[in-house]
Amino acid sequence: MNTYFKAVVASVALTGLAGAGAASAEQLRFATGSPQNTLGSKGMDAFIQTVEDRSDGKLRVKGFTQSLLSFMETPEGLRDGMADVGHVLTPYFPSDFPNTILLTEMTMAPELAQLGAREAMFAYTGAIADYVLNHCPECIDEHLDRNQLFLNMVSTSPYGLFCGQKVTASSDLEGMRIRIGGPQWSRWVESKGAAPVSIPVNETYEGLSQGIIECTAHNLSDLLNFKFIEVVTDVTMGVPGGTFGGVGTNINADTWRSLSDAHREVLLYGAARSAAETVILYYEDHEEALRQIDASERITLHEPDAELVEDTIAFFEQDLETIAAHYKERFGIEDAAERMASFRKTLADWVGKVDGITTREDLTALYWDAVFSRVDAGKYGL
Repeated sequence: MNTYFKAVVASVALTGLAGAGAASAEQLRFATGSPQNTLGSKGMDAFIQTVEDRSDGKLRVKGFTQSLLSFMETPEGLRDGMADVGHVLTPYFPSDFPNTILLTEMTMAPELAQLGAREAMFAYTGAIADYVLNHCPECIDEHLDRNQLFLNMVSTSPYGLFCGQKVTASSDLEGMRIRIGGPQWSRWVESKGAAPVSIPVNETYEGLSQGIIECTAHNLSDLLNFKFIEVVTDVTMGVPGGTFGGVGTNINADTWRSLSDAHREVLLYGAARSAAETVILYYEDHEEALRQIDASERITLHEPDAELVEDTIAFFEQDLETIAAHYKERFGIEDAAERMASFRKTLADWVGKVDGITTREDLTALYWDAVFSRVDAGKYGL
């Protein structure tokens, strides 16, 4: 019995030492709802590699694609510590992140400024990080209320319509069932006499192939990422326009506080690097999708007629007022209109900052120098 007792004690001691060793390695868990080899998982991979390289291997991150947490589970999973870092699609959780989502509903702003795809994506990604981290304490607080912190948010490539039939005029849209990914597009669809359908992105392929929906309003990169190119015959760019600016990366607040200032700075650099990598990948896939459509004998690329474009721009201008009123009434954001005007100025400033930026390295340096390096790792979230 004495020998057995000693063996148990030794076993427990070794287990404790192993646990202590694992903790000192500071290995974090990153959960994404994105499938393997998609833009989301590649952005996560860039974060992981950058963190490990910049910390000389002292801070490690293990990635989980579509396994640890789904997109719908990630905010609560981060709150409860099931993952340390995760991709949060904030527009899916309006009651949790209203101050942040107010900004993501303004993704039509680049459209109103008539920006090209590259400028819109690069500028919006930088502008939203800049605004949240430096000008929106309410955004930080609502994350902290859910035991997490904002690290970055990425803007996708511009939105178009992927359909099983030609759509170039307002009359073509009447009565159609169109999958949407945000309230601003839902309102646009309804303004055209069509029916917005809200289904998860992972179910959209099946919805198109089975005729449950007739179109999806999506960014052009996802024509390839989610293989919509296999089940649509017609693509119309220019409407509804805008981008999905709500692909965020958050970190569990307890995890953040447990790290040294040096390791928090490493994570901030990883956030800058992954934002740059993801938005560059979106742009590259945007261009590749255009090439594949051009080479396809089955898919036709359309431009909307002038009337549909004019109506859409007029809708977006009016919708800015609708957004401000909605957030004031539903979420009590009394100064919503003023915040939106301020964010548009920040975005305009970022359009100038990204002028001439084309490479991952230059975009990473811009995001780091202009935003993330200025965050005080010894005070942020503490």
